[in-house]
Amino acid sequence: MIPILDRYLLKEWLRIFLAAALAFPLVVMLIQLAENLDKYLARDLTNQAIALGYLYSLPEQIFQVLPAAVLFATVFSLGNMARHSELTAAKASGRSAHRTILPLVVAALLASIVAVVVGEAAPPATRRQLELLGEMEVRAQNTRYNFVYRAEDGWMYIIRELNVPRAFMREVVFEREGTGPDYPTLGITATRADYDSAAGWMLRSGRYRVIGDPGTELGVAFDSMRMRNLVEQPVDLLAEPKQPEEMGYVELSRYVDALERSGGDGRPLRVDLALKLAVPFTCIVITIFAAPLMVAAPRTGGAYGVAISLATAVVFLVLVQLSRTIGIGGVVPPTLAAWLPNILFGLMGLYLLKRAPT
Repeated sequence: MIPILDRYLLKEWLRIFLAAALAFPLVVMLIQLAENLDKYLARDLTNQAIALGYLYSLPEQIFQVLPAAVLFATVFSLGNMARHSELTAAKASGRSAHRTILPLVVAALLASIVAVVVGEAAPPATRRQLELLGEMEVRAQNTRYNFVYRAEDGWMYIIRELNVPRAFMREVVFEREGTGPDYPTLGITATRADYDSAAGWMLRSGRYRVIGDPGTELGVAFDSMRMRNLVEQPVDLLAEPKQPEEMGYVELSRYVDALERSGGDGRPLRVDLALKLAVPFTCIVITIFAAPLMVAAPRTGGAYGVAISLATAVVFLVLVQLSRTIGIGGVVPPTLAAWLPNILFGLMGLYLLKRAPT
């Protein structure tokens, strides 16, 4: 049985949370529509396509604003109780500040879980939005030319042409650098490689070389050969460029691995990958930070709550952008860069929570 005070606080919190989680995305969507309407009309998009495009953008918008919605719900639900002396009455009844804000921490935990679910559901909707609004980039979805792919176990693939629909490669070179006779350098060249979903890749008309000591080489020509280490599917070698918001966590992780093996810089996307988990966790961190501020400010007005909310949101967003920049630049590891704002605000929140009057 949930105590009456907890039910009352959660009811206030949920009312403000739902209002903010829906109102903020709608405001953002209206601003974006006003800025881009002339561009959409120039593309001869119908009103239905524009409306559906923005409807499909809603999951991504909600995912982005959920931490802000939790912040506003925490600040204003506690602020209303402080303004009407309800927090003072709760303390007089023997309830500590920590016990008072406990339901909000639980609610923030549930909001984090919701954010994870929404974040994984958003990418397909975002891709559909980009298609409807004509924003989808022109991509080489079927073929790729003259690229290098770094595979596992030290293998490097040099590929002249990759054709995904027809499942073949042309003019390919596979190399693995060795260390000596016990672990020789291997080189395989083939004029063509054909892929079968059941049997894998078949190399055609090529040469297999084994290089041990300097000046020692063994070479064998072949008409056809299967390469055990060549386990990638054609689509894995494609490394099709996408935006992070178009991919879920697992897909983005696989994409970054493929991009780095192809010689690309995966650091920016590794920061975005870590943010897919760090952003939902922000709901808990922001609650631990904001709740003690409101508990320690008796009989505060609405202006105080607005000031706390805006200041916290602005500082947090600045920290996110700054940490993302230093993560992309290689100053700190990408995962640490994504979680750094949460770590800083979490430590400050724990300090404020410890000092909150009980």
